[in-house]
Amino acid sequence: MNQNEFVLIVAPFKDKVFRLAKRLLVSTEEAEDATQEVLVKLWSKNGGLSSCSSIEAFAMTITKNYCLDQLKSKRADNLKIVSTNYTDAAPALDKKLEDNDSLNWVERSISQLPEQQRMIIQLRDIEQYEFEEMAKMLNMTESAIRVSLSRARKTIREYMTKTHNYGII
Repeated sequence: MNQNEFVLIVAPFKDKVFRLAKRLLVSTEEAEDATQEVLVKLWSKNGGLSSCSSIEAFAMTITKNYCLDQLKSKRADNLKIVSTNYTDAAPALDKKLEDNDSLNWVERSISQLPEQQRMIIQLRDIEQYEFEEMAKMLNMTESAIRVSLSRARKTIREYMTKTHNYGII
Protein backbone atom coordinates (compact mmCIF):
# COMPACT_ATOMS: atom_id res chain seq x y z
CA MET A 1 0.00 0.00 0.00
CA ASN A 2 1.45 3.35 -1.01
CA GLN A 3 1.06 6.64 0.80
CA ASN A 4 -1.87 7.86 -1.33
CA GLU A 5 -3.83 4.66 -0.76
CA PHE A 6 -3.15 4.89 2.98
CA VAL A 7 -4.38 8.50 3.10
CA LEU A 8 -7.57 7.54 1.23
CA ILE A 9 -8.25 4.70 3.68
CA VAL A 10 -7.54 6.76 6.81
CA ALA A 11 -9.09 10.09 5.77
CA PRO A 12 -12.74 9.21 6.56
CA PHE A 13 -12.08 8.44 10.23
CA LYS A 14 -8.96 10.34 11.27
CA ASP A 15 -11.09 13.10 12.80
CA LYS A 16 -12.97 10.51 14.87
CA VAL A 17 -9.63 9.19 16.13
CA PHE A 18 -8.68 12.73 17.17
CA ARG A 19 -12.04 13.39 18.89
CA LEU A 20 -11.84 10.15 20.88
CA ALA A 21 -8.28 10.96 21.91
CA LYS A 22 -9.33 14.50 22.88
CA ARG A 23 -12.21 13.18 24.99
CA LEU A 24 -9.95 10.81 26.84
CA LEU A 25 -6.82 12.94 27.15
CA VAL A 26 -8.55 16.37 27.36
CA SER A 27 -5.49 18.23 26.04
CA THR A 28 -5.56 19.15 22.35
CA GLU A 29 -1.80 18.74 22.09
CA GLU A 30 -1.87 15.28 23.66
CA ALA A 31 -4.77 14.29 21.42
CA GLU A 32 -2.84 15.43 18.36
CA ASP A 33 0.16 13.39 19.51
CA ALA A 34 -2.07 10.36 20.12
CA THR A 35 -3.65 10.70 16.68
CA GLN A 36 -0.22 10.87 15.09
CA GLU A 37 0.91 7.80 17.02
CA VAL A 38 -2.17 5.85 15.95
CA LEU A 39 -1.66 6.79 12.30
CA VAL A 40 2.01 5.80 12.52
CA LYS A 41 0.99 2.44 14.00
CA LEU A 42 -1.52 1.92 11.20
CA TRP A 43 1.12 2.85 8.61
CA SER A 44 3.61 0.43 10.17
CA LYS A 45 1.01 -2.37 9.86
CA ASN A 46 0.76 -1.41 6.18
CA GLY A 47 0.26 -4.87 4.62
CA GLY A 48 -1.58 -6.30 7.62
CA LEU A 49 -4.47 -3.86 7.34
CA SER A 50 -6.05 -5.73 4.45
CA SER A 51 -6.83 -8.62 6.82
CA CYS A 52 -8.81 -6.31 9.17
CA SER A 53 -12.57 -6.50 8.77
CA SER A 54 -12.91 -2.85 9.83
CA ILE A 55 -9.84 -0.64 9.73
CA GLU A 56 -11.81 2.14 11.42
CA ALA A 57 -12.77 -0.09 14.35
CA PHE A 58 -9.15 -1.25 14.58
CA ALA A 59 -7.95 2.38 14.61
CA MET A 60 -10.45 3.34 17.32
CA THR A 61 -9.34 0.37 19.42
CA ILE A 62 -5.70 1.40 19.04
CA THR A 63 -6.66 4.97 19.98
CA LYS A 64 -8.57 3.87 23.07
CA ASN A 65 -5.73 1.63 24.23
CA TYR A 66 -3.05 4.24 23.51
CA CYS A 67 -4.95 6.96 25.41
CA LEU A 68 -5.64 4.71 28.37
CA ASP A 69 -1.96 3.77 28.47
CA GLN A 70 -1.05 7.47 28.41
CA LEU A 71 -3.44 8.19 31.26
CA LYS A 72 -2.14 5.26 33.29
CA SER A 73 1.43 6.38 32.75
CA LYS A 74 0.51 9.78 34.17
CA ARG A 75 -1.39 8.11 37.00
CA ALA A 76 -4.50 10.08 36.14
CA ASP A 77 -7.20 9.26 38.67
CA ASN A 78 -10.11 10.49 36.64
CA LEU A 79 -11.05 11.03 33.04
CA LYS A 80 -12.79 14.21 32.06
CA ILE A 81 -14.89 14.43 28.95
CA VAL A 82 -14.96 17.92 27.51
CA SER A 83 -17.40 18.86 24.80
CA THR A 84 -16.05 21.75 22.78
CA ASN A 85 -17.01 20.60 19.33
CA TYR A 86 -20.62 21.81 19.47
CA THR A 87 -21.45 25.02 17.64
CA ASP A 88 -24.72 26.80 16.90
CA ALA A 89 -25.51 29.22 14.12
CA ALA A 90 -25.55 32.40 16.25
CA PRO A 91 -28.33 31.81 18.80
CA ALA A 92 -29.38 34.54 21.23
CA LEU A 93 -27.16 35.23 24.24
CA ASP A 94 -29.64 33.84 26.80
CA LYS A 95 -29.98 30.67 24.71
CA LYS A 96 -26.19 30.37 24.55
CA LEU A 97 -25.90 30.72 28.32
CA GLU A 98 -28.69 28.23 28.93
CA ASP A 99 -27.19 25.73 26.47
CA ASN A 100 -23.74 26.17 27.97
CA ASP A 101 -25.11 25.62 31.46
CA SER A 102 -26.95 22.46 30.38
CA LEU A 103 -23.89 21.18 28.57
CA ASN A 104 -21.80 21.72 31.70
CA TRP A 105 -24.32 19.74 33.73
CA VAL A 106 -24.29 16.92 31.20
CA GLU A 107 -20.47 16.95 31.12
CA ARG A 108 -20.41 16.84 34.90
CA SER A 109 -22.83 13.92 34.98
CA ILE A 110 -20.85 12.03 32.29
CA SER A 111 -17.60 12.64 34.15
CA GLN A 112 -19.06 10.87 37.20
CA LEU A 113 -19.82 7.71 35.23
CA PRO A 114 -17.52 4.69 35.43
CA GLU A 115 -14.81 4.63 32.73
CA GLN A 116 -16.51 1.96 30.62
CA GLN A 117 -19.83 3.81 30.57
CA ARG A 118 -18.09 7.07 29.64
CA MET A 119 -16.39 5.32 26.73
CA ILE A 120 -19.67 3.77 25.56
CA ILE A 121 -21.49 7.14 25.76
CA GLN A 122 -18.66 8.73 23.76
CA LEU A 123 -18.64 6.07 21.05
CA ARG A 124 -22.42 5.68 20.69
CA ASP A 125 -23.98 9.06 21.44
CA ILE A 126 -21.20 11.38 20.32
CA GLU A 127 -19.30 9.47 17.63
CA GLN A 128 -22.46 7.54 16.64
CA TYR A 129 -20.90 4.14 16.14
CA GLU A 130 -23.11 1.11 15.63
CA PHE A 131 -23.28 -1.51 18.38
CA GLU A 132 -21.52 -4.07 16.19
CA GLU A 133 -18.53 -1.75 15.68
CA MET A 134 -18.44 -0.88 19.37
CA ALA A 135 -18.47 -4.58 20.29
CA LYS A 136 -15.32 -5.09 18.20
CA MET A 137 -13.61 -2.03 19.65
CA LEU A 138 -14.40 -2.76 23.29
CA ASN A 139 -14.28 -6.57 23.20
CA MET A 140 -17.80 -6.73 24.61
CA THR A 141 -21.02 -8.29 23.42
CA GLU A 142 -23.60 -6.03 21.82
CA SER A 143 -26.07 -6.82 24.58
CA ALA A 144 -23.53 -5.88 27.27
CA ILE A 145 -22.94 -2.57 25.48
CA ARG A 146 -26.70 -1.92 25.27
CA VAL A 147 -27.11 -2.62 28.99
CA SER A 148 -24.17 -0.40 29.92
CA LEU A 149 -25.40 2.37 27.62
CA SER A 150 -28.89 2.16 29.12
CA ARG A 151 -27.49 2.36 32.65
CA ALA A 152 -25.27 5.31 31.74
CA ARG A 153 -28.15 7.20 30.16
CA LYS A 154 -30.38 6.45 33.16
CA THR A 155 -27.71 7.75 35.54
CA ILE A 156 -27.30 10.93 33.48
CA ARG A 157 -31.07 11.39 33.30
CA GLU A 158 -31.42 10.97 37.09
CA TYR A 159 -28.58 13.39 37.72
CA MET A 160 -30.10 15.99 35.41
CA THR A 161 -33.61 15.52 36.88
CA LYS A 162 -32.26 15.86 40.40
CA THR A 163 -30.34 18.98 39.39
CA HIS A 164 -33.32 20.65 37.72
CA ASN A 165 -35.76 19.70 40.48
CA TYR A 166 -33.63 20.58 43.47
CA GLY A 167 -31.07 23.05 42.21
CA ILE A 168 -27.34 22.67 42.52
CA ILE A 169 -26.13 19.33 43.79
